[in-house]
Amino acid sequence: MEFKEVMKKRRSTRRYTGQPVEKEKLVRAMKLVLRAPSSKNTRSTRLMAVTDLKRAQKLGKLRDFGSSLLEEAGAAIIILGDEAASPMWQTNATIMASYLQLALVDEGLATCWVHVGDYRTLQDDPESQRSEDYVKELFPEIPEGYRVWSVIAVGYADYTPKPLPEYEGPERILIIE
Repeated sequence: MEFKEVMKKRRSTRRYTGQPVEKEKLVRAMKLVLRAPSSKNTRSTRLMAVTDLKRAQKLGKLRDFGSSLLEEAGAAIIILGDEAASPMWQTNATIMASYLQLALVDEGLATCWVHVGDYRTLQDDPESQRSEDYVKELFPEIPEGYRVWSVIAVGYADYTPKPLPEYEGPERILIIE
């Protein structure tokens, strides 16, 4: 697929068929995005694919808002950052996650970003468990010292998303001559 087509096709998909995602597609996409830029080439981001659907579905409870779509996805990819490797680990993780979503679209898959960061499992309860701690409890395989930045839901959409409308208005692109 040409890059322009990938960009036009990429949408945040929140409804999936539940069909498992082929490991080969995930591995190809993840290997490709290891080339993503990072601050001072620190390469502080790690990717953890979850294809065990029972475990992946539990990620749908990492927040009480905006994460339940993970319960229907055919896989999930946890985006990890090594804060000791770079003070820019969050930016590095964001760049790689963005590239990953494009690479997965090129594999014929649908995705949606679920932010973990500093969120709590219960939106209206500041004393509730941190979402990152919830993910780390579910996945003790996460290496020591790594932070959980986000989770990408991956799967086959159960609908065809409408294309994004063309943006109208000059304020998003400025050219200084």
